[in-house]
Amino acid sequence: MARNTSVGSDAVAVIGLGRFGTAVAMSLSRLGHEVLGIDRSAELVQDMSERLTHVVEADSTNAGALRRLGLHEFDHAVVGIGQDVEASVLTVLALSEVGVPDIWAKAISDKHGRILERTGAHHVVYPEVTIGERVAHMVTGKMIDFIEFDDGFAIVKTCAPAEAIGKSLAESGLRAKYGVTIVGVKRPQTDFTYAKADTCVESGDLLIVSGPTKLVEKFAAIT
Repeated sequence: MARNTSVGSDAVAVIGLGRFGTAVAMSLSRLGHEVLGIDRSAELVQDMSERLTHVVEADSTNAGALRRLGLHEFDHAVVGIGQDVEASVLTVLALSEVGVPDIWAKAISDKHGRILERTGAHHVVYPEVTIGERVAHMVTGKMIDFIEFDDGFAIVKTCAPAEAIGKSLAESGLRAKYGVTIVGVKRPQTDFTYAKADTCVESGDLLIVSGPTKLVEKFAAIT
C-alpha cells in the first residue's frame, strides 16, 4: 500500500503493533494525530484495521519498503518492536536511512538501548523499567503517581500530609522544610488549582509535588 499524499507534521508512524505499539498508536489517534500503523503480522494488521485509519503489513527492516510507504514524509516514528532485537535495530536503521528526523524506539535492555542509539534512534524508552519503578513507588499507597526524569528530578501526586491540613502553604512551610515545590492542589470534586502561598490545604486534598527525586520520595513518605 503506497502513500502518495503528503502527511501533516504531526503524523506519526508506529511500527510494531504489539501491546506497547498498539497503546502508543491508539493514544496518538485519540489525541488527534494521523497515525500509520505498520506490522509484518497479517493477523495484527487485520485486527488494527478496525481501530486505526491507516495500517499496513510490511517488512519494516527494508528501507525501500518504508520509502514506498512514504515514511520519508513523516517527521516522527515509533518503533515498538521489543523481543525481536534484530528486527528492532534494523527497523531503526531503515528509518534513519529514509531520513525520518525523530525516531523513538522501545528497548528491552541497556545493551539493546545502546545499540538503538548508535543505529539512529533519537529517543530510547524502557517501558518495563519505567512501569516497574512507578509501581515500586506506588505500591505502599503513599504515592498515587510518580514520574522521574533523567536528571534526578521527579513529580509525584500524593496525599496532603497531616501537618499541612488547615494551613496555607506559606504557614505550613513545606518547601523550606522538605526542599520540594508544591505545584498544585487537587480537591475532590473541584478543578485543579495551581499552588500559591495563600493556598489552603484541606483534608482529602491531593498535592502535585516536584523536586529532586530523593527529596520528593522523603516528602511522600510522611503523608
